[in-house]
Amino acid sequence: MALAVIRTPSLEPWKPLQKQPLPAGRPREWYVSHNRRLKAMRLAIVLLDAGIHDPARAGNEKIRTTAELIGIHPPSDTTCRMVRALIRYGR
Repeated sequence: MALAVIRTPSLEPWKPLQKQPLPAGRPREWYVSHNRRLKAMRLAIVLLDAGIHDPARAGNEKIRTTAELIGIHPPSDTTCRMVRALIRYGR
């Protein structure tokens, strides 16, 4: 016989994760691409949460407006392409 366990929600306030320093000694291109991927993931998550599930509806201007709304620097064309690729992959 299976026993169901009902969990009660935690009453502790949500705390963001502590940022860890990036590993030292990598080429500069690695850091640039790493940060670009992080920015693209943040933007893709926000757009998906906003109901934009079609990459065709996520134009560069829409992505840059979203970046401004959440308080990050406007993404480059390359980052915008990465955001659309992540949205396409998430379908």
